[in-house]
Amino acid sequence: MQFLKAAVAAGLVVATFTGTSLAQTKPSELKIGITTFLSGPASVFGVPAKAAAEMIAEDLNKKGGIGGVPVKLSFIDEGAGGEALVSNYRRVVQDEKVDATFASISSGSCTQLVPVAEDLKVMNFMWDCGAASILETKKYRYNFRTQANGTPEMLAVLLYLLKTKPDFKTIAVVNQDYAWGRESWEIFSTALKAMKPDVQVVAELFPKFGAPDYSTEVSRLLALRPDVVLTTSWGGDLDTLVRQAGQRGLLQQSTFVLGIGESSIQRLGKDLPEGLIVGARGDHWFLHPEKKNDAAFKAFNEAFKAKTGAWPIYPVYHMAQAFKALQTAYDKAIKSNGGNWPTREQVVDATAGTEFATGFGRPITLRPEDNQGLEAQLVGVTKSVPGYDFKLLDNIMIFDPKMITNPAGVRSVEWLKTLKPDFVKMDVPTFKAQ
Repeated sequence: MQFLKAAVAAGLVVATFTGTSLAQTKPSELKIGITTFLSGPASVFGVPAKAAAEMIAEDLNKKGGIGGVPVKLSFIDEGAGGEALVSNYRRVVQDEKVDATFASISSGSCTQLVPVAEDLKVMNFMWDCGAASILETKKYRYNFRTQANGTPEMLAVLLYLLKTKPDFKTIAVVNQDYAWGRESWEIFSTALKAMKPDVQVVAELFPKFGAPDYSTEVSRLLALRPDVVLTTSWGGDLDTLVRQAGQRGLLQQSTFVLGIGESSIQRLGKDLPEGLIVGARGDHWFLHPEKKNDAAFKAFNEAFKAKTGAWPIYPVYHMAQAFKALQTAYDKAIKSNGGNWPTREQVVDATAGTEFATGFGRPITLRPEDNQGLEAQLVGVTKSVPGYDFKLLDNIMIFDPKMITNPAGVRSVEWLKTLKPDFVKMDVPTFKAQ
């Protein structure tokens, strides 16, 4: 009897000690390090994304945080570039001891930081960078991409072009002369050659990044008269190209395809004419046809407009995806751990294969084979609509990511070469602007 009393007492001590230990392991805050452009040309993406991160974190914390733990954000300016970016990333991980990182916008930044995250064993979400090659060459444990990559983004735009302008015979490209400009054209042109091999490429123009004047390119395209002009340029470069092309009638002469032009629509305002094909780098549009009447979606967009003076653009929604992926992974890990706060390794285990939905677009799956996000792609054509001082997207198509993303373990270009002309016949829903 005395033995039983002792055993019970010992059990109580163990239980009490265990309970105290678990309570202590639950942190007072969940730290997230975020790299984004706060300076330089790409701040047109990075500054809105930072504003979104602050809004989302504030809302999360009002609702109790993630697993009952409030989130705390640290930002790193990608504009610092190179060694400074890596140094600041290491500092945030090792000194501030963040629990997860969201890195980055630039594919160059991702290429630098992915191996660092792997080395430091910190879970990292590639929240915006698009280079497909990063996850094609090596399987990582701690790195996940919470959105699509450049392959489905470019393929969706090409499919939209082929579905709506099937008879074009010639095409030209004007892309910024750096990795994204070259890689996006390789994706687009490889798929085009596979699906419509009779199209002639009449010009491949790669003006200097940040060029202030496109008169040479515009003059050449006016002379060549291609049926279609593709550009995957962005930011001020795209705005300048569109304005100068419009002033000289090039936008009326050729069908223009702005591969990632959604983020320029509001800035270009009335300088952007009707009839241009525009990609959104994902399933993003502040008037998303499947979400525009959803109260939470409308409330977020209006709150963002009130905070920043502009409607959300795609990096804002990419940031929301990273937060939702993190929250979903922690919720899964906590559940798997019997309701207790999980270790970092348990959260990483829970992240692979996760499906999550922000409510701002269709659900996204993190493919377990290579940690690549499968994200739908929205493409439309510009149209004037009363009540807006910029063009809206009309005849919107939303492409299924499983249909347009290269299979895990297969390099994008090799997969694109296998496409056939019938590939364009896939069923895709179409939505009107209003």
